[in-house]
Amino acid sequence: MKLSGEALKGERSYGIDNTTVTGIADEIQEVRELGVEIAVVIGGGNIYRGSSGEVECVEKTSADYMGMLATVINGLALQGALEKLGIYTRVLTAIEMHQLAEPYIRRRAIRHLEKGRVVILAGGTGNPYFTTDTAAALRAIEIGADVILKATKVDGVYSSDPLKDKDATKYEELTYMDVLKKQLSVMDNTAISLCMDNRLPIIVFNFKEKGNIRRIVLGEKIGSIVRGD
Repeated sequence: MKLSGEALKGERSYGIDNTTVTGIADEIQEVRELGVEIAVVIGGGNIYRGSSGEVECVEKTSADYMGMLATVINGLALQGALEKLGIYTRVLTAIEMHQLAEPYIRRRAIRHLEKGRVVILAGGTGNPYFTTDTAAALRAIEIGADVILKATKVDGVYSSDPLKDKDATKYEELTYMDVLKKQLSVMDNTAISLCMDNRLPIIVFNFKEKGNIRRIVLGEKIGSIVRGD
């Protein structure tokens, strides 16, 4: 599951909202109880987004690293909420920080999943100029995930932002090439290309609607799906 940093702030203008994080943890617990292995790639936009240029004195590379550190803060917050529910959780980071989390190692991540632990993948790809969307696609391919669940504030993929354009059209199903040609706001082009090359489907859904993650796992048609022809 790709979870944006903004998802953790709830109705706040920035930061982490306890009620929202607890609610996300509850949703993850429901899926885990079905026996499903779940890994979460988390963003950091609620704290700092490297691409936003919020601190003009910081050059792009350093700004991106600041954004990666923000994802670790979010990962630790989500870990805390999950562990309060009694769920064994591991945070793995692409940037090593041994006092806080384990370094990301593909086989270690897979082993944690096999043991029934929820794996939170923080630190993006560990490289500047790559988004957490790209990190989600890369990690999903590496661990052999069946699907990427892209959690958003709207119930699928639209021709334009439905929160701003009342005439926006929803797509129930579309191909990777549709997303690339129409420049739809699903994931960035690098992430979409990775998924296309590896035939990894993406389901875009509204995470704010309680029970959606569980319904998707159980096979209900929720949101929009992006896949090959």
